[in-house]
Amino acid sequence: MTLTKRLRVGIVLDDTLDRPDGVQQYVMLVGRWLSEQGHAVYYLVGKTHRDDVINVHSLSRTVRVAFNANTLSIPLPASGKRVTQLLDELKLDVLHVQMPYSPLMAGRVVARRTHEALVGTFHILPYGRVARAGTSVLGSVQRRNLNRFDAVMGTSPASSEFARTTYGLGGAVVVPNPVDLAHFQQGSAKGGRRTTIVFLGRLVERKGALQLIKAFQRMQADGVTNVELRIGGKGPLAKKLKQYVAAYKLQDSVYFDGFVAEDTKPSYLASADIAVFPAMSGESFGIVLTEAMAAGAGVVLGGDNPGYRSVLGDWPECLLQADDTQAFADRLKTFVQDTDLRKRIHAQQQQAVNQYDIEVVGARVVELYRQAILHRAKKDATIEA
Repeated sequence: MTLTKRLRVGIVLDDTLDRPDGVQQYVMLVGRWLSEQGHAVYYLVGKTHRDDVINVHSLSRTVRVAFNANTLSIPLPASGKRVTQLLDELKLDVLHVQMPYSPLMAGRVVARRTHEALVGTFHILPYGRVARAGTSVLGSVQRRNLNRFDAVMGTSPASSEFARTTYGLGGAVVVPNPVDLAHFQQGSAKGGRRTTIVFLGRLVERKGALQLIKAFQRMQADGVTNVELRIGGKGPLAKKLKQYVAAYKLQDSVYFDGFVAEDTKPSYLASADIAVFPAMSGESFGIVLTEAMAAGAGVVLGGDNPGYRSVLGDWPECLLQADDTQAFADRLKTFVQDTDLRKRIHAQQQQAVNQYDIEVVGARVVELYRQAILHRAKKDATIEA
């Protein structure tokens, strides 16, 4: 095989592609970019109904469960015969598996690989004792098959370290989640008379939307009133958030915009003078941070957790202790009032986001594919000898 050969890549995900969650966004963006470069991409996934993507192979029905303070689909057992037939039919060069994976679907693909190079991307950083215990048990179950992998990526130093300590994947290299810079740069901001703070994310406890509203209310009580807060997203915490806003009579300055579709997300984020994502834990990277930067948000702030630090570590003033309401309010007040600070950090963040562009990250992924293929060829040759 020459290093310039167009590759046949199977991207493996236990979950469905029907939801726009973080791992699905990664799979779709990497897959689309690979296709644009001339590679043949096939999606080996849980039950998926969308018809706007070609080469989708649904290998298992899925069920919804709560995990890591979120919900996801997990697969029911996939047919081993079907997996074997599909791999024989596709004749792939690379299987790119999203990790950690279930032994009931992706695990059966891994177990049945023959000549394909195995590459993994480790995505998660568990939130809470239950999630940590669950991933540790899964890691123990899967350790026997993990030596089949030829290369593993972690999306941040934190996720790579977790992959090492829990799964024994000592060679996991850091390759960040990509962002489609060109897509997000198409967003157009809507100017207003008030400074606009924007939150976008699932309305669950760990994302910190309630802490943001509390800090916003405290800031207004301290006399900063020429500001508005827009909350984008939906989730089980929505009712509680709206009750808090009503109780403190914030309806004239806090707005709930509901679900924000992918095609409107660039403009939504571009409208932010200050984009705030105060997630408290459970973040392996910070894709929403890089998306906000790519859209041109005035300045991007995030919760002081390991995944977000991997993106915002160069700006410690942009990291938030979300559970300290007064400190959170004071930090917001600083950025609302100091436009020079916003402009300075905005310029730096606009430069830094280039490293996460899919054109940059995609090239690194393909290079890792090729290294994995060479590693697999050498390993197979040694076994045959």
